[in-house]
Amino acid sequence: MQKITVLCVGKLKEKFYIEAAAEYCKRLQRFCKLEVIELPEYRLPENPSAAEIQKALETEGNAIREKLPRGGAVVAMCIEGKTCPSESLAQKLQDFAVSGKTQVTFLIGGSVGLDAQLKAQADWRLSMSPMTFPHHMARIMLLEQIYRAYQIQAGTKYHK
Repeated sequence: MQKITVLCVGKLKEKFYIEAAAEYCKRLQRFCKLEVIELPEYRLPENPSAAEIQKALETEGNAIREKLPRGGAVVAMCIEGKTCPSESLAQKLQDFAVSGKTQVTFLIGGSVGLDAQLKAQADWRLSMSPMTFPHHMARIMLLEQIYRAYQIQAGTKYHK
C-alpha cells in the first residue's frame, strides 16, 4: 500500500475546511496510508518586506525539511509547476509505486508560497491551476484529487 504524506504549512481553522479534510482522509484509508502533517506558519507583518518574506520562506522550508520523510518521491505544489488532468495524476502515482517509490510526499507552502530550494529538489512540481488559491483550500483540493486518482486506478464511477 502506498504511503502518502501531505506536508503543509498552516493549520486548518475553519470548520468547513476541517470537515472536508477529514472526509477525504477517511475515504483515502482504503487506498493508501495517509498522513497529514501541519507545520506552523511564520508570522509576517501586514505589509512584509521582501527580506521578511524570504525569511518566512526559509524558516518554513527548514521546518518542512525536518519533517520530510526519507526516500520516496517529493511533489512540490506550486503555481509554476505543471498542470495535469486527474488521469495523469493517477498515472503518476502509479508510476511512482512501480518505480519503487511507495512513499509520496506532497508539499504545500504557507501564504507566501514554498521555499525555492524545496521546489528545485522536488521530483515533480505540480500546479492545480494558474489561478491563486488559499493554501487551506489547496489542501482540500489536493486531498480530493489524490482520492480521485485512486478512484481512477480502481476503475470506479467516481471520476466522470
